[in-house]
Amino acid sequence: MSQKVIKTDVALIGAGIMSATLGALIRQLEPSWSISLFERLDAAAAESSDPWNNAGTGHSALCELNYTPAGADGEIDITKALTINEQFQMSRQFWAHGVDNGVLGAPDEFINPIPHVAYCHGADGVEFLRKRHAALSSQTLFEGMEFIDDADTFAERLPLMGAGRDYSDPVGLNWFTEGTDVDFGALTQQLLNYVGRDADLYFGHEVRNLSKQSDGSWVIKLRNTRSGEKLRVEARFVFVGAGGGALGLLQKSGIKEAKGFGGFPVSGEFFRCTNPDIIAEHSAKVYGQAAVGAPPMSVPHLDTRVINHEKGLLFGPYAGWSPKFLKTGGVLDLPKSVKPGNLVPMMSIAPKEFGLLKYLISELAASRNDRVTTLQDFAPLAVGEDWELITAGQRVQVIRKNGMGGSLEFGTAVVTSEDGSMAGLLGASPGASTAVPAMISVLEKCFTAHFDGWRDKLTEMIPSFGQKLNDNPALYNQVWDWTNRSLQLTGDND
Repeated sequence: MSQKVIKTDVALIGAGIMSATLGALIRQLEPSWSISLFERLDAAAAESSDPWNNAGTGHSALCELNYTPAGADGEIDITKALTINEQFQMSRQFWAHGVDNGVLGAPDEFINPIPHVAYCHGADGVEFLRKRHAALSSQTLFEGMEFIDDADTFAERLPLMGAGRDYSDPVGLNWFTEGTDVDFGALTQQLLNYVGRDADLYFGHEVRNLSKQSDGSWVIKLRNTRSGEKLRVEARFVFVGAGGGALGLLQKSGIKEAKGFGGFPVSGEFFRCTNPDIIAEHSAKVYGQAAVGAPPMSVPHLDTRVINHEKGLLFGPYAGWSPKFLKTGGVLDLPKSVKPGNLVPMMSIAPKEFGLLKYLISELAASRNDRVTTLQDFAPLAVGEDWELITAGQRVQVIRKNGMGGSLEFGTAVVTSEDGSMAGLLGASPGASTAVPAMISVLEKCFTAHFDGWRDKLTEMIPSFGQKLNDNPALYNQVWDWTNRSLQLTGDND
């Protein structure tokens, strides 16, 4: 069978939010560079970036309690919350610039205003939220956050959660009105529409092999999943943004920087509300506390989503387990990922993460009625008939070599080759919400000879680039007002 050959400056593997963001950045910074994108599925954003695969939250540390842990002394550590919110602000600015300059289309197709709310009950939980509010509300990025422990206000703000509640058990909220819901599937499609104006996008093409040439370039061998036609791509730079499939592709490449990494797949399920009257009773992203011993990714949340201009409601996650690294992957994904370079780190995880294993076993054993009972902690009058169980996307948590063993990480990791000719992204949350700063870090690490020349353009697109908005209230207010207007997040969009 004939083999088609493509030569390109930049090859993007995977049609999710990361590849779409990197492609859009490069198109803005170097419009003369050729870009080609390859996706094994037949649609963009069909895996982790799909909004029903839990990529619709818009993590910005406003409500996610695992980003503000309490220390042994009871004091709240806000370091991670500040970092993630700064990163999300960069993403907001890039999107606003995109809307202003024709990179993106109608903003309400991918971003909409929705309050972000942290929720706890019990005296200890309410006290934790009181301290969290005190620590965050004094920061520029979190000004306007409210602390609520009044039952009447709770019921008024969150009628679905207030109905039937026994307020003898104290409740507390950290409420931030100006949060957002982001549909990363729609955003990915808009970004790829822009990138695709001057790029070749190949769907239904699976990577079979990657190899480095003597001149430093890469050869990617692909197969058309429909016709079987083979495709040979010669690229100066390769980015692997294939979600859970990234680890295997980085391993195929042979770059030494990927050798110590492993992956631990965790699947998940959510309840999706099917009753429009109940959906109308809740308009917020409400995050609670993870169960004792449970991993950060298990934080329960009752989450309003806006998809195709319609509100929906999710609750979960309920953890499951599968050896697949992608929702559309294969059962051999996990065993195939075990290599000599990551065997010891992966083997060392089980005894260290006994709490995680115990949590997964208990989740797998839970019945539907057990899951409804968990939902009733948030919505006391919930009945199972109003909720359908859906399977979310796979999450592959990073296992990183650490000394003689390994450590399990619940975040994202950027892997780059020593010569900067290849990069890839591993891990999950906060993921999509911080796509812009993550991809800028790829550009900085991989294009050192160009990066200084890009700084002015990056600052034009992202005015806070190189600065911390939390330390510069005047700049924060300026970009906050601008992004609100451009992204149509306020009533005044003139």
